[in-house]
Amino acid sequence: MINKYENNYGMNKRQSLIAEAAFCKVTRGITTTVRRLDCFLVIILLVSFSAIGRSQTTAPPKQKVVIYQLLPRLFGNKKTANVPYGTISQNGCGKFNDITGRALDGLKELRVNYVWYTGVLAHASLTDYSAYGIKVNDADVVKGRAGSPYAIRDYYDVDPDLAVNVKNRMKEFEALIKRTHAKNLKVLIDFVPNHVAREYHSYAKPASVTDFGAGDDLTKSFSAKNDFYYLPGQAFTVPYGNRHQNPISSLQDGKFNESPAKVTGNNVFNAQPKIDDWYETIKLNYGVDYQNGEKKYFDPIPQVWLKMRDILNYWANKGVDGFRCDVAEMVPVEFWSWVIPHVKKTHPSLIFIGEAYNPAAYQQYLTTGKFDYLYDKVGLYDGLKRLIKNEPTADVKDIRQSLQDQTDHLGNHMLRFLENHDEERIASAGFAGLAELALPAMVVSATLSGGPVMLYFGQEVGEPGKGIEGFGGEDNRTTIFDYWGVPNHQQWMNNGAFDGKHLSAAGRTLRAYYKRLLKIATQSNAIVRGKVCEVPINSGADNRMFAFIRYTAKQRLLIVANFDRAHTLDTAIEIPADILKLKPTAAAVDLLTGKQLNPVKGAGIAIKVKPVSAQIIAF
Repeated sequence: MINKYENNYGMNKRQSLIAEAAFCKVTRGITTTVRRLDCFLVIILLVSFSAIGRSQTTAPPKQKVVIYQLLPRLFGNKKTANVPYGTISQNGCGKFNDITGRALDGLKELRVNYVWYTGVLAHASLTDYSAYGIKVNDADVVKGRAGSPYAIRDYYDVDPDLAVNVKNRMKEFEALIKRTHAKNLKVLIDFVPNHVAREYHSYAKPASVTDFGAGDDLTKSFSAKNDFYYLPGQAFTVPYGNRHQNPISSLQDGKFNESPAKVTGNNVFNAQPKIDDWYETIKLNYGVDYQNGEKKYFDPIPQVWLKMRDILNYWANKGVDGFRCDVAEMVPVEFWSWVIPHVKKTHPSLIFIGEAYNPAAYQQYLTTGKFDYLYDKVGLYDGLKRLIKNEPTADVKDIRQSLQDQTDHLGNHMLRFLENHDEERIASAGFAGLAELALPAMVVSATLSGGPVMLYFGQEVGEPGKGIEGFGGEDNRTTIFDYWGVPNHQQWMNNGAFDGKHLSAAGRTLRAYYKRLLKIATQSNAIVRGKVCEVPINSGADNRMFAFIRYTAKQRLLIVANFDRAHTLDTAIEIPADILKLKPTAAAVDLLTGKQLNPVKGAGIAIKVKPVSAQIIAF
């Protein structure tokens, strides 16, 4: 990660999707500008969005999906040395075996039902496993000492760092899958389809599999039969400035032998990518000639499509229950439309989550692309982040826009989150500074739709992401490139007891709040299956206060979020008559605290919501 809005590869993902516009127009029109829709367009969107539910290859889940993302490398690590750029022996590394039944029970306390194991697949690294027949990678094309989990070295192998017995690493992962399933939890892993490590080589592939690039014609910059794109006559040159002084500088000589140069993962058709490009990766060829008007060659089916289908089936056959698909928009939607139904023919319960950043393409990737869920990054997350940070432009209109732009069908297919490995930690100095300042946003994320919500490990105990770990630097994030101990998480982990014994009082209180909130979100019929409508706050409100109702014939919930840091929302909210008619009115109770509120009078509910807090009121 180089600039201060980095991602896995060292570059802003939204920027990277448009950075090489001359060669790739994958993300036409990405914008966070909110557009007001006229009545005609609203009708069109409602009709087209309603088709989403009909076109899904799997029915929406009967329960709300709660995903917990963790990196095994970090999750089970008990060492606290935290030496910048430290080796695996200095800083330690979590193993598959560290994710015990007790650890999984701790996730279930948060109502988690899917565990996203990040960084499982073998990726480029500087740790020496040559004794096991695995070549050490070149330090000039590896980010950090442990390496990026998104620079895949072998699609058919798991990271040897994560095994107690390296020779039995696959068996140890298979045991983790069984252990996870035994707790009635599902397993997600990353599928990284757009690019591979510059030194990709599969040591573990089945005998019938041909490695990527093995049969390529290196004299052609593009061929529908090639797995990669090439720059004939040019040799790859390490990015200028890559050799900044650090503890691994002695391993770098500024050279990497690749001739002809392959095109870099974020569509950089230059033999010398920049330091903030994904220079450690190479772009896979799905049959699109980016240098000639993006002409598509999809008939016959490109070899990369077939190879990727086989890789997905390989992991599904091992018991993996779903895939988080990295930078899904950088791969042709036609591939997803073909591969997802293919794989679901034999594994119908699989779910596919697309990392997406272009709201204009959401409908296409859900309908044509057949994804089950997409990231809701550009939209709700960005708007909530402004509110959490108390920025001058923060406004609940971003939440309102989510309701206006997204019908129930689309909303139920958007993955909501406040943290993941790409984003800043809430409690970091660069974000909120205090984890508690995000609680109203967490309530909105968990309850706005019946769609999935995600936690990033340590979020529920206020992990601040402090420290210069190595390649990532002091960037308000938890490193994905280095060996490291995660302090607040380690307090909950308690040397493998996973009992929270060493958590601070604030950490225990925060985790208890997450437990209550997610219990409500997963057990409330109105949230999982109900309709949603905004209700106006007629008096006493400002642009940092928002209220909406989730309801069915059996349950009604008034959800009020106050992001204002100074003012209490003390008013009465009028409930629409058609919602009041659904069932007799009962006493109002805040489900987050269990406290009974003022009696409902007529069509109004009196509320008093303190600064930076929220209520979920059953009535």
